[in-house]
Amino acid sequence: MQRVVERIINLLAYLLTVGRPVTADEIRNTVAGYDQAGDEAFRRTFERDKDLLRSLGVPLHLDFTDRWEVEQGYVVRPDEYALPDPGLTDEELGALWFAARLARLGDEGASPSGILKLGGTPAGAVEGPLAADLFADATDLGSLFEAVLERRRVTFAYRNERRSVDPLGLVHRMGHWYLVARAGGAVRRFRVDRIEGLRLGSEAGAFDRPPGFKADEGFPEAPWEAGAEEIEAVVEFDPEVAWWARRRVGSRATFEELPGGGLRVRLPVAAPAAFVGMMVAFEDAAVITEPAWLRDTFLEHLGVGA
Repeated sequence: MQRVVERIINLLAYLLTVGRPVTADEIRNTVAGYDQAGDEAFRRTFERDKDLLRSLGVPLHLDFTDRWEVEQGYVVRPDEYALPDPGLTDEELGALWFAARLARLGDEGASPSGILKLGGTPAGAVEGPLAADLFADATDLGSLFEAVLERRRVTFAYRNERRSVDPLGLVHRMGHWYLVARAGGAVRRFRVDRIEGLRLGSEAGAFDRPPGFKADEGFPEAPWEAGAEEIEAVVEFDPEVAWWARRRVGSRATFEELPGGGLRVRLPVAAPAAFVGMMVAFEDAAVITEPAWLRDTFLEHLGVGA
């Protein structure tokens, strides 16, 4: 997908700056990305790119290249493609700049060029992200997006095993990207930053995506729900932290009000270590009542005798 995006951007930039209709041969010999070996391969690629540009709303026209009207070429008229000034206020530009700085993909931060086109950067704007780094290697993530969109099989090494899977979707959860893929007849999830040696298959449309498939369906909502075997834990929270507990324990929990304002919560746990990590934040304002072995594990983690 990254190669497609780069080629489309190159093509659009060329058509906007050349100032005249250009033939397909000129495009092939000028625009980076059209290095296909044969005429037929170039034709298919160029036809897909034209369709993509038009589907994105780019007014791509055919026009004669000379006054004798012998040959036709492609042109994008700048007056039809120019972005009108949206008239954003300083506060709105500041909000856009702040949002663009909040996240990044690996080393690729948000480019300021988009903000400049909308009216410029706010006074005092600084470079660099302010918060989340969504991924460490944008190259692999871009390749996986391409594989999902074009339904290409992928192979990679994961936990010292070579995998060949049908990539069905990508999901971002709890600071990590996950590839949801069909492997050996079952749908499995792979943390993308643990994937090594990624290779995309050459055949597009190599598999069918199940009708109505949703990549995030059944995905664990909380870290302690991601595991092979699920048990039910029961926790009692003191009144002063009851409101916080309702926010932290996830949508699958059930609640029971206790006399005095406390809260009894029943929730699924499939990763005890992650659950204990969450419970530590409540210090002594929460008690695991069931199961006993999970309560003992929590107390051992705190250095308190069971």
